[in-house]
Amino acid sequence: MSANRREFSGTEPPVSFIGVHWRPFAVALILPAVLWLTGHFCLRLAPIPGALLRPPVQSISLVDRNGIPLREARVEERFSRELALEDVPRHVIDAVLAAEDKRFFRHGGIDWLATGRAIVTGLSHGRITSGASTITQQLIKISERRPRTLRAKLIESVTALRLEQIWSKDQILAAYLNRIDFGNLNIGLASAADYYFGKPVSDLSDAEAAFLAGLPKNPRKLNPHVALDAARRRQETVLRRLHANGWLDAARFARAHDESLALRPPARRFRAPHFVELVLQQPQESPRSELQTTLDLRLNEVAEKILRERLAQLREQNVRNGAVVIIDNASGDVIALVGSENYFAPGTGMVNGAWAQRSAGSTLKPFTYLLALERGATPATMVADVRTSFPSADGFYRPENYNRRCYGPVRYRTALASSLNIPAVKVLLAAGGPEALHERLRLCGLTTLDRPPEIYGPGLTLGNCEGRLLEITNAYASLARLGEYRPWRVLTTAPAAAHRYSRPELVWQIADIMSDNAARTLAFGMNSALRFDYPVACKTGTSTDFRDNWTIGFTPEFSVGVWVGNFDGSPMREVSGVTGAGPILHEIFDYLHANRGTSWYRTPAEIVERKVHPLTGKLLAETDPRGIREKFVSDQLPAQESPGDYDGAGNVQLGPEYADWFNSAENGIRDRVALASMNGDLRITSPLPGSVYVVDPDVPSTGRIPLAANGGTLVKWESDSLTCRSESGADFALAAEGEHRIIVTDLASGRHAETWIRIRSL
Repeated sequence: MSANRREFSGTEPPVSFIGVHWRPFAVALILPAVLWLTGHFCLRLAPIPGALLRPPVQSISLVDRNGIPLREARVEERFSRELALEDVPRHVIDAVLAAEDKRFFRHGGIDWLATGRAIVTGLSHGRITSGASTITQQLIKISERRPRTLRAKLIESVTALRLEQIWSKDQILAAYLNRIDFGNLNIGLASAADYYFGKPVSDLSDAEAAFLAGLPKNPRKLNPHVALDAARRRQETVLRRLHANGWLDAARFARAHDESLALRPPARRFRAPHFVELVLQQPQESPRSELQTTLDLRLNEVAEKILRERLAQLREQNVRNGAVVIIDNASGDVIALVGSENYFAPGTGMVNGAWAQRSAGSTLKPFTYLLALERGATPATMVADVRTSFPSADGFYRPENYNRRCYGPVRYRTALASSLNIPAVKVLLAAGGPEALHERLRLCGLTTLDRPPEIYGPGLTLGNCEGRLLEITNAYASLARLGEYRPWRVLTTAPAAAHRYSRPELVWQIADIMSDNAARTLAFGMNSALRFDYPVACKTGTSTDFRDNWTIGFTPEFSVGVWVGNFDGSPMREVSGVTGAGPILHEIFDYLHANRGTSWYRTPAEIVERKVHPLTGKLLAETDPRGIREKFVSDQLPAQESPGDYDGAGNVQLGPEYADWFNSAENGIRDRVALASMNGDLRITSPLPGSVYVVDPDVPSTGRIPLAANGGTLVKWESDSLTCRSESGADFALAAEGEHRIIVTDLASGRHAETWIRIRSL
């Protein structure tokens, strides 16, 4: 026997089966554990879609100041509202699980039973006949869009398993209910319940819950507005599953099966559309799903109705549109805003007339007169309402009053209340000029004044600038607060800080003038639309060629602004602020007075009453029968009358600037005034040498050049290149482009004077 050869000894123990085969057993025991640990470790590395880690995007729900819904505004082209799981009733959750994942609470992200069944039936039929995606898998799929490939399916499955490890079932279900697509741009169950049934999820019936739960299977093909039968068949499927699962007993199943669904029409709620769009344009400090606005929907609907009915009465005068703004003065809240007659009208209906820039007309005059009062003037200060040429950047500026006539000596009270143009320009130039008014208007929130004041010139007080109805109305609200400006607001956030820009007693005088119906009789008559049975301060404005007209008014409680016109800029036919916008404002204030209550200001302690002469504005004795009563700030009284104010017959003496007016047919107080003696040569006062006139073809009045001279009694006007005429006591030349020489001759003395002008067209 070889030494290297082992001999078998019968006494040696036999080798065991396990001893020989221990390695396969070890592999069989350890490999699953290794695979499980490896899979578990890999799952921990599976990334969760970033969209799931962020709150779902929500659309913005806008409500009025009383919580009444106005509109739901979509965000990222969809509508969505966040829904807490505790607000979802059990029967609604059951419907969702029956439709999508009945073993949701028993699987770990993948329903292996459903997956196996889908594979078997798919192989036997040669196509997919049943789905196997769980709610968790669907949540992953909608959170991170991928091409529909096998690889994508595997990634979604792995990610679903991972999500089940770190999120609770309630978290997953809540995320799903807030992110799933229900069609018609509705993301999430809350948005779908409101859109299809007009109710919160908590109020859904069994039938409604089953109906909604069925839609996510294919939102496009099951769209109830185009495929109602298909949607109802899908609802039936969900109801049968609920019954089969024992989640719906026979009685409830029968009731749900027979229930008639009341689907809402596809149009979404959209109240106060111009206001809502203005709100959405405002910068938000932080995103919010619900915005409580300042709007009073009931009041807004009243304003809409009044505007619509009044505009219908103005159709024959080519008035097609208008806008209304109502502001609560205490807070600056915009409580009503109507931007056009009908937002949904084709063409220009969506234009927001409350925010559009339009020619401001005479709406800015109160701020001019307030500047004058701040510089020492009074409501009794006199101004010469006579034709006057004012230097401007284009030569000379020659305004006309609205009715083309002049009234001679007028008090500031009358000039403002009757909206006289020539006095307004003179008052502005005496109160700091365009620069002062420009600064004040900017301080009061008029953002449209974006050019230097010298560009506007003295015509700024007559509204040769553009303004927005909302901003002008809010500027009037600062007058209503007696000189305190507060920015307007459309959301019920903390009010912006206010600032005072004038003395209350001075602004009170402006309000008193604007509410004085007797003072505006000169221009508007006694019974215009501006006459109220209770105090209202108001002002009209009409732009060139009747393209815009305005009426703005206020009481201590409310400021109301009305604009009427045409968005295409076409002129209205002889419609002024008092006949167009005025009746609308009047009816709105009647509603406010009757339903909300309006009041008036207490007379400030600084205000005193005195008698003044109506043609000099100077103080008279309290017993003087010639006097009229006027209200003054106690430290800002006019001068006492003096003998030099009258001629020997007791008539008020007027200065030389009144000469042309005094001798014209416009002088209706000839028996009460006298022209102070004038010595000197014959002098042309209009047109002044070198004047440049701009003729606007749309404004007929610009085609006439007024002619006036001092120092003559009976004069004759001539020109080699212009036609000179006289009409109703007024002399004028018919405009024609070019440079022209004009000669005037005093027929009594033979004296003559001449001037030259330049005329050009727009």
